[in-house]
Amino acid sequence: MNIKIFSRCSVLFTLLFSMCMGQTDFNSRVNSIISGNIPLIHQDSLSTMLSSNRQPVLIDARSIEEYEVSHIKGAKFVDYDSFSPDMVNGIDKDEEVVVYCSIGYRSEKIGEKLKEMGYTNVLNLYGGIFDWKNNGHEVVDGQNVVTDSVHTYNKNWSKWLYKGIKVYE
Repeated sequence: MNIKIFSRCSVLFTLLFSMCMGQTDFNSRVNSIISGNIPLIHQDSLSTMLSSNRQPVLIDARSIEEYEVSHIKGAKFVDYDSFSPDMVNGIDKDEEVVVYCSIGYRSEKIGEKLKEMGYTNVLNLYGGIFDWKNNGHEVVDGQNVVTDSVHTYNKNWSKWLYKGIKVYE
């Protein structure tokens, strides 16, 4: 067999195997699961916003177990699995709302529901709490104590958290 053909086949096989095994980079993974129906905000822009006078409503769309391990300080818990309009009572429909989850899928779905309910200024945190923590931002636990722990949903998803302590059941 010609060495060039063997080399090309080897590279192609490696690429296909990596794709089949889900070994893509973080941004590729995020982009593969979100549809873009809700405008995105990136961690650096949210950080700037939170350190200024512009304070959005933060909504954490993960499970209570994930939220209790850690969340962005000041975030309101809204359970993705049992979401109801009552969970966002008291939030003005014109307020700026930033929804996040682990990497962006669940928060996008909650963002879509908020839009359907008449909320006008909803943003999805790109890369969720994983990207937030991976970029060195602070999270707090259920008692509002700063922590390095992040609930990664499960062992498979934990590969996307590069900084911090991975917690999963």
